[in-house]
Amino acid sequence: MRLLLAEDDEMIGESVQRGLRQDGYAVDWVRDGLAAERAVADHDYDLVLLDLGLPRKDGIRFLEDLRGQRKQVPVLVLTARDAVSDRVRGLDAGADDYLVKPFDFEELSARIRALVRRQSGRAEPEVLLGELRVKLASHEVFLADVPVALSAREFSLLRALVEQPGVPLSRAELEERIYGWDEEVESNAVEVYIHSLRRKLGQSWIRNLRGVGYFVPRQS
Repeated sequence: MRLLLAEDDEMIGESVQRGLRQDGYAVDWVRDGLAAERAVADHDYDLVLLDLGLPRKDGIRFLEDLRGQRKQVPVLVLTARDAVSDRVRGLDAGADDYLVKPFDFEELSARIRALVRRQSGRAEPEVLLGELRVKLASHEVFLADVPVALSAREFSLLRALVEQPGVPLSRAELEERIYGWDEEVESNAVEVYIHSLRRKLGQSWIRNLRGVGYFVPRQS
């Protein structure tokens, strides 16, 4: 899952990016509104974390223009502006949720999960495919009720596949889901994670459509 973080405070940006990457998200971090505008034009994001006090183009203008272009990506506002009028203005401009700084990282993670569930139309924070159960909130995976230990990146890759069962995703598409743009990607990284997932789950769970990509089969 790929997120865009638009935050000009270096300390907050580094902390949030590091925490979210440890949770298995791919996070692209920009420090001004124009860079955020270019990022959403060039990439598909599952969610945007938006500071309102951005230089070059403030968060409200960015948000208004985003919604004016009918882009439906969820936006979670992160800001020190705690006045009710500021919250109302942000929500009216198209924000989906609002979190006032300073905030607890666990609450941020929970709000991200809730917004992504809402966007996908999934009320329950888990995916069930036959004997495979993937709990999106806790990052737990069970096969025939037996827990399967996965690394953060393995979980991110599996999540991308189980959220679209039967749909092949190319190596490039999977890299987009598990790496931010400033992270070094080894040429065979996806294949290494696929091999590890197959070893832990069994060969039949992750299949390859030659020349197209990898997929998890639909379950009857």
